[in-house]
Amino acid sequence: MALRQIRTLGDPVLEKTCRTVKEMTPRLRELVDDMLETMYDQDGVGLAAPQVGVLRRIVVIDVGEGPMVLVNPVITETEGEQTGQEGCLSVPGKAGEVTRPETVKVQALDRDMQPFEFEAHELLARAVCHELDHLDGVMYVSKVNGELHDVVNEEETEEVPED
Repeated sequence: MALRQIRTLGDPVLEKTCRTVKEMTPRLRELVDDMLETMYDQDGVGLAAPQVGVLRRIVVIDVGEGPMVLVNPVITETEGEQTGQEGCLSVPGKAGEVTRPETVKVQALDRDMQPFEFEAHELLARAVCHELDHLDGVMYVSKVNGELHDVVNEEETEEVPED
């Protein structure tokens, strides 16, 4: 496994639509492993293949419930609405408020190309929508309500004692 370089906003690869995965080759298995390692190294909750320069319909997600690998994922149903802060490894140091579905139903293939379905709620639904947008060349910045703002790194802020 290896860390991959994350492409950042302005890189033309992030604006392209990804190709469907027809078979899980050894090279694509390595990509999945590298994507997971890169996502964890950067403290992300999701990463799409185009973010590491590969135009394939693969995403990895972990919102704290263990890693998920989604190959050729499709949202089949949405319900409700939630608005919250989003950031992106391809837009470092920035965040913005985005409205997404509260619940999504998803069909995908796993890393062994076996089909599965699941229903995602709240943060997982947000992460699925965000990552699947990447597969179609859509960045979350185009969906931000208002302006992007700088992310404050909690480790860099000093705590001021209360009087």
